[in-house]
Amino acid sequence: MISSDNLCMSCMKEIGEKKQCPFCGYHADSAQIPPYLPVRTVISNRYLVGKMLEYNGEGATYIGWDLTERKAVKIREFIPDSFTTRTTSNLTLQVMRGSENVFLELRQSFVELWTKLARLRGLSALISVTDVVNDYGTSFAIYDHFEGISLRDFLLRSKTGYVSWEKARTLLMPILSTLGTLHSSGIIHRGISPSTLIIGPDGKIKITGFCTGAARNSRSDLNSQLYDGYAAIEQYGFDGGQGTWTDIYAFAAVLYRTLIGSDPISAKERMSNDKLMVPGKFAEALPAYVINGLINALQILPEDRTRTVEQLRAELSASPAAASASGGYQKPVPPAAPSGAARPQPKPVRTAEPKGEGAKSPDNGNGKKTVILTAAISLAVGMIIFAILMFGPLREHVTFLGSGNTDSTITTTEGELVEVPGFTGRLFLDISSNPVFTKNFVFVDEYVYDSEVDVGYIVNQSIKAGEKVPAGTKITLYVSKGEEEIILPDVTGSDYEEAKLRLEELGFICKISERNDSSYRPNEVISMSPIAEKAYSKGSTVFLIVNIAEAETVTDEYGNIVETEEESSEEEIY
Repeated sequence: MISSDNLCMSCMKEIGEKKQCPFCGYHADSAQIPPYLPVRTVISNRYLVGKMLEYNGEGATYIGWDLTERKAVKIREFIPDSFTTRTTSNLTLQVMRGSENVFLELRQSFVELWTKLARLRGLSALISVTDVVNDYGTSFAIYDHFEGISLRDFLLRSKTGYVSWEKARTLLMPILSTLGTLHSSGIIHRGISPSTLIIGPDGKIKITGFCTGAARNSRSDLNSQLYDGYAAIEQYGFDGGQGTWTDIYAFAAVLYRTLIGSDPISAKERMSNDKLMVPGKFAEALPAYVINGLINALQILPEDRTRTVEQLRAELSASPAAASASGGYQKPVPPAAPSGAARPQPKPVRTAEPKGEGAKSPDNGNGKKTVILTAAISLAVGMIIFAILMFGPLREHVTFLGSGNTDSTITTTEGELVEVPGFTGRLFLDISSNPVFTKNFVFVDEYVYDSEVDVGYIVNQSIKAGEKVPAGTKITLYVSKGEEEIILPDVTGSDYEEAKLRLEELGFICKISERNDSSYRPNEVISMSPIAEKAYSKGSTVFLIVNIAEAETVTDEYGNIVETEEESSEEEIY
């Protein structure tokens, strides 16, 4: 049985008591780069952290070891580097002041993404996510480790730097099928590139490099990671929302690199000066429908681009449906360019002439008429069936996408009731990512201050535990923001009683420390601690150093008390 004590923390192979791994060269005394988790840290009492493999603005990926299953795994930690810190003495992730809400929102997106991926286990071109856990003040995703090289390295090692269409089709089309499933599940990758596609020893390719949308957007709270040449223009902050078409652009760019042997020109550069084209020697060798599919999928503006995986797959497979829709795989005519923006000018391609028996002659339009007539009949029949279903007995059980019903995420039989569990005291991220709960309820989070409940935990719920409600009911969960923080005003120079009253009204506790210094007025606040003009938790103690010396008495030559200027001024005022 393999002992974790004898494992190399870089490749997870057994090396006995050796200090340096004979397989990968890693030395056991190598230190992890701060602020990432030290080697041999244990997560959730199950996963042993090894060498950090890569990181970006959203988090870090480590190789790891599953102590229960006794196998190598990959561990993805949510640790946004722009507003979190960690010390070697305290591994709990610390969020910088003022970024707590952003951290919670992004962490929830991280958990939701990896939870969705865990439900899609079994797809041939997808990494197998096995667990999502919370520890050290953040969240982690666990997925199977597999050996392989990136598509980028694979192409660089090939003799020519590119492969034929036949080989590229076998290699990449499974990626397109998996992307279709991801899109149906509401997952947009946004980082498809030769670096995030890994080829295993069996020659099959898998998609890696999953991140939240914020990590693939130049205008976000995270330090974004965009793959130049493969990232679509909308990821750089230009007009046009991100969606399935964003991944379409990236996949087409990967196909271009695989077939042509060079990286596509950056989308930012193409906006002003589009030089992307298929070189002549490749245009002659590639099928016309493949070039046409690339042209459509690599359009700069999202509205001009191929929108779905199904559409792109049809174009790349030269299906009759795609041929009919595009008019025989002719070069698309780009719409007029808007003022100040240059449209891509794709290289003209040859027409794919139909071959073989039954091919349509130039002066014979019967085949086209037959296709149109058949399509019209099918459409009419489909609309009749649809109308029967919609207005017949099944109407109550059909839900329309985009219907505007935001109060429910599921469709249930009328009258079905579910019991509301007790959510108070539980971590909101655990509840909102639990498929059992999200199947029955729609959660709305509302953040409130609570000094007795840790940040991120549920303080209260809008519907009491034990009540029975229709499935799909909206429940508001009140989540703790921790102790309320208040800006500490500067009260130095003020009268002690006035300063104390002001601070106590804000929620601070005052403690006095006396000093005898005749250079200050009696009861004047000389200094204060902690530093003023910063935010502190409500109920924090403020220490005030107050002068207790009496004002200096001045007498004349006869021993009479002489009135000071300050006292005289006060008399005049009153």
